[in-house]
Order: sequence, then structure tokens, then C-alpha cells
Amino acid sequence: MALLRAESLGRRVSAERWLFRNLDISLDAGEQLALQGASGVGKSTLLNLLAGLDQPDEGSLLLEGKDIAFLSAQEQLVLRRTVFGFVFQAFHLMPHLNVIQNVMVPCLIAGLPLEQAKHRSEALLAELGLANSYELFPAVLSGGEQQRVALARALVHQPKIVLADEPTGNLDPVTAELALNVLCRSCREHHVALIMVTHSDKAAAQLDRRFHLTS
Repeated sequence: MALLRAESLGRRVSAERWLFRNLDISLDAGEQLALQGASGVGKSTLLNLLAGLDQPDEGSLLLEGKDIAFLSAQEQLVLRRTVFGFVFQAFHLMPHLNVIQNVMVPCLIAGLPLEQAKHRSEALLAELGLANSYELFPAVLSGGEQQRVALARALVHQPKIVLADEPTGNLDPVTAELALNVLCRSCREHHVALIMVTHSDKAAAQLDRRFHLTS
């Protein structure tokens, strides 16, 4: 049984127009999938649907065989906090928290002890070249540094699925390769599934397979 499966998924733009329709996609535990397509075909929208952040206009979304639509609001909230890790195009870092605190948040929400959350966060940030930035606040970080903090935050609680929307889009080539390697390696080591939206064929080639979304 697939970890995550979308069946005949459809999303409207208006009453007359569909962004996509009759979409089937599946993801196995530990599998890494690149989601590609031209701008405007609905890649980010599909990512939000897969995470349960938005509802499809038709079709179903199954997580470990259970239809997400039939979960209560509280169950869906717990699911997003524990099963999924997110890397958004807009970093969504908390401006009033420093780097280490931002990364620790998913662990603390999941109920990990403070010291364990701190240890995991420090280790991931060091891997991403941010060992000297623990006490800094998002406002003083570059876009690339903020992206790496967001990447660490998505991985730190060891979710079952990481959903990444252009996770290296704001990084220079060297840092992008480092971040992508950490993302892929960490997911493989912990048997975490990964869906990554990317325009980069080079990045997509590092994943297990590609899914092309067309209009």
C-alpha cells in the first residue's frame, strides 16, 4: 500500500475552468519524487492538496489508506504537525524567534524533550553550514540562510513525508547543492518520503522519479 495516494484529484480555477483534473499520483515510504511543470500548472496547489492544507474539488487523497477528507479538523492538524515536514517558497520563519528556536518548534509541538529538540536542531543546522548562526534572528539572515533554516525545520522532527516547494530556489549553486544533498540524504537515512517541486533538471535527477504536471 502506498504511503500517500491521490486518486482522480481535481482542482478548479473557476466554475468553467479546471487547474487540473483526473490526476493520479502515489508515493511510497522513503521514495523521493520530483514534481515538475511549467509555471502556473498548479504544482504548489497540488503540494497544498497533498498536505491537506487545501481541499480538492473532486477525487480523494489517501494517507496510509485513510481518506484525509474524513479526518476531523483536530486530526488533520495533528497530521500536519507530525506526519509532514514543509519547506515553502516563502520561508515562514517566526521573526520573534532566533534560528535555533525556529528549528526546534516542530520537535516541541511533537512533544520531544527540550534538550533532544535542541540537539537535533543544532546537528542539522551545522550540516547546513549554520553552526555560527544559532542566536541570530531571521531579519538579519540572507535569503539563502533563511532557506536553510526552513530546510532544517522541515527535517528536524523526522516526519514521514517532506513536501518541499523549490527548496533551493534562493540559494547560490554551491549552497543549493549542499542543501539538496542534506535534504535527500536525511530523508533516505530516516526513510522519509520526499515530494519536491523544482524547475531544476539537475536537482530532479537526484530523486527516484519525476512527475510532470501539465495544463
